[in-house]
Amino acid sequence: MSLLHIQDLRVCYGGIVALDGISFEVAEHEIVTLIGANGAGKSTTLRAIMGLVPMESGSISYHGDKINGLDTQKIVGKGIVLVPEGRRVFANLTTLENLKLGAYLQSDKEEIESNLNRVYELFPRLKERHWQMAGTLSGGEQQMLAVGRALMAAPKLIMMDEPSLGLAPLVVKEIFSIIRRINEAGVTVLLIEQNANVALKTANRGYVLETGRITMTGSGQQLLSDERIKVAYLGKSR
Repeated sequence: MSLLHIQDLRVCYGGIVALDGISFEVAEHEIVTLIGANGAGKSTTLRAIMGLVPMESGSISYHGDKINGLDTQKIVGKGIVLVPEGRRVFANLTTLENLKLGAYLQSDKEEIESNLNRVYELFPRLKERHWQMAGTLSGGEQQMLAVGRALMAAPKLIMMDEPSLGLAPLVVKEIFSIIRRINEAGVTVLLIEQNANVALKTANRGYVLETGRITMTGSGQQLLSDERIKVAYLGKSR
């Protein structure tokens, strides 16, 4: 069943077309990845879904209901969250304070506590460092904090923008292992990732974005073995 359905989405910035009528869908419990070069429109897609950039035309449906035109807070309330590129943690707040901010729409204290315990199970390091200022955490720990903060909203769909950016290979491996665990726990994942290799190995399905248009789609495995993908995104020569 389709959880998220994007139809003919068009977004322009000052006359420049960022997304030129793209259509795709994300089924419940899937991991779907969007891959493409810088400037292809990947981040714009996520920002449009969250209501952070205005659409020129098209529609975005979630559980069959149109969500385009809703403000971001209402979209979060429906169960969609975004882990932004570059972590964006609140450097002058503690790890725990950052996590609690993720639950700002929740009012049930028991539910908040339960979500916090789930986050600590996924990220034991955040529990160890709950007192530490977020700005003093390592890059990998800040990425874990950004994901944990998003999970505090108890989302049905989590969207991640470049979760591996600037991280060491071992930390990337750990982050992607956690993404799989989040998905296994029933959360649908829409992922943007410059590291096409790790993204396609993790995803059930992928879409290739090139200058605002979707040019290819297929299972993660199909795209990994496609010669055009190997040449364009996996660093293989012809």
